[in-house]
Amino acid sequence: MNMSYELAGILLTVVVQALYLAYRIGKFEEKLVVIEKKQDKHNSVIERTFAIERDISVIKEQIKVENHRIEDLEEGLK
Repeated sequence: MNMSYELAGILLTVVVQALYLAYRIGKFEEKLVVIEKKQDKHNSVIERTFAIERDISVIKEQIKVENHRIEDLEEGLK
């Protein structure tokens, strides 16, 4: 009879620990989802920043070309 109480106690302990572990894993997954959303937002900002830097580089080059053309025109008028 004592053996069945001990076995039931062990089984109950295992079940409680398994439930607690499942709860903790669920909480971990929730936090992981929040972190993934933050990372996606961060990556989006980085991608947009690179695109802006590329566009600015192109615009700067266009300005250089236009300034050179203006200088050429001004020299032609002299």
